[in-house]
Amino acid sequence: MNRLTRRIFGFSCAFVMAIAAFTQAEADDTHLRRFDFERVEMGVIFRLSVYGSDSGVANKAAEAAYARIHMLNGIFSDYDGSSEVRRLCEASGPNRPIRVSDELCTVLQASLQLSRDTNGAFDVTVGPLTKLWRRVRRREMMPEPDQLSAARKLTGYNLVRVDCEAKTVELALTGMRLDFGGIAKGFAADEALRVLRENGFRRALVDAGGDIVAGDPPPNAEFWVVEVEALRRREQGASSVGHKQDESDQVGPAPRLKICNQAVATSGDAYQSVVIAGRRYSHIVDPKTGLGLNQRSSVTIIAPTGMLADGFASAVSVLGPEAGIQLLEQPGHRRTEGYVMYAEGELDDVTAVESSGLQTFLIKVE
Repeated sequence: MNRLTRRIFGFSCAFVMAIAAFTQAEADDTHLRRFDFERVEMGVIFRLSVYGSDSGVANKAAEAAYARIHMLNGIFSDYDGSSEVRRLCEASGPNRPIRVSDELCTVLQASLQLSRDTNGAFDVTVGPLTKLWRRVRRREMMPEPDQLSAARKLTGYNLVRVDCEAKTVELALTGMRLDFGGIAKGFAADEALRVLRENGFRRALVDAGGDIVAGDPPPNAEFWVVEVEALRRREQGASSVGHKQDESDQVGPAPRLKICNQAVATSGDAYQSVVIAGRRYSHIVDPKTGLGLNQRSSVTIIAPTGMLADGFASAVSVLGPEAGIQLLEQPGHRRTEGYVMYAEGELDDVTAVESSGLQTFLIKVE
């Protein structure tokens, strides 16, 4: 999933409520400094920001967080042939349950629940289709019908059986391939923040290539501010990561969000897409069709955890603006909010829709 969320910073305010859970070192804001760390993990840049008084302690905490992220990459990587998920896919099949780690079991259970909640718009078994679509994007040629049909037959979240007590997973068909690309980085960001907190840094933020998980706010601030990148013009859509926007690129609104002890994830196709026979396709695959999405959009989700934000951003992208917002408005998801920008027509007309509770998180432009 391409991540578009950018620019995170503390927002000063006149009044900050004291939180009893702060450590003694954190309670004295005059001694706190900001320490920033950056490292490539899981194919993206993981940025850690913490507030503390001792650089050595901060470095140790950051190393522990990065070690946890690296370990999780060894579980969920779809590219590493020795990862736990790849070994599971190669070993399992009908009547062949495989024992898995607690982490894999936890995220797989969450993925299957999200699949049920979204009627398959999110589907962790989409691996055969994403593998095929990567080849399509490299060659800029549509897949053959028989290739697409074969890949679709190997997908379906109802083909995965998880035994929570035994910690085993069984894939009902040989050749199935799980893809955690739409949820694992959010979980890794959650875990990195947990490690930072355990090391005494509650005023912290983790940015996993745009999957953002925030802890307590910076000193003398009430929240973190996250600025979401606007949609870009069609002719700029195939640019690589790192393209610096200017005002002429932007065609949609760029909301600024205030968050504290929450997560934000944004899914869109601004940096990863392909044009075949004059039609643009996203890198985000619709599990039902097996093809990349056609509608240009940017979906931003605010949720209690990075794992939920990541997963719902993928699902709402597939569902589309109207059905996606309707999903978020269901009673069971009322702690999850969404903001969807989508472009239509040759002039890139942009429309933005949002869930009913998003206003709580929006920073008003004066």
